Amino acid sequence: MLIDLSELLSTIDKELDVRADIEMSRFISKMCDYEIVKKEPVLIKLRNTGKRTFTLATEIELSLMIPCDRCLEDVKYDMNIKVNKEIDMNESENDKTESLDEQPYIQDNMLDVEKLIYNEILVNLPMKVLCSENCKGICNRCGANLNSQTCNCDTTELDPRMSKIRDIFNNFKEV
Repeated sequence: MLIDLSELLSTIDKELDVRADIEMSRFISKMCDYEIVKKEPVLIKLRNTGKRTFTLATEIELSLMIPCDRCLEDVKYDMNIKVNKEIDMNESENDKTESLDEQPYIQDNMLDVEKLIYNEILVNLPMKVLCSENCKGICNRCGANLNSQTCNCDTTELDPRMSKIRDIFNNFKEV
C-alpha cells in the first residue's frame, strides 16, 4: 500500500492515521523464506512537525513459521514490533547514507507500507529460534530428530591427537 505524504507535508501539525493490511503472505529475503501465519492490520500514525519533517509511529503484530535451529521443526514465532521514527524529507540520499538512516520505503513523497514492514521484520528477526530450551536437535550421523526418537549411532568421540596410536592398535590386533 502506498500513502501519499504530499497532503501531510503541506500543513504543520497535521495528523494522518492510516489503517493498512499486510499484503505479504511470506517473508522472503536472501537468507530465508518464512511463512506469515498470522498478521494484524497496521495502524500508522503520521504527524507533520514542520519544515518537511514528520513522525511515524506504528505497531506491527505478526507470526512467522521459523524452523528450530537445532531440530528443524517449525516454530511459530510471534513478533510485536513498535516503530517510532522522525523522518526528515530535506535530507539528501548522501546524508541518509552517512547517518545510516536510509529509508527505501519513502520515495517521491510516497510511503510504501510493505517496504516499511519488510525492513522492520528484517531488522527484528531473532538470531536463534528454538522449539524448546531443552531441544536435543538432530543426530549428526543419521539425521533422526532426537526429541521424538533415539538412534543407535555410535556417539563416542575420540581425541584426534590419538589417531596414529589408534591406527597402530587396529593394525596389530590379535584375532
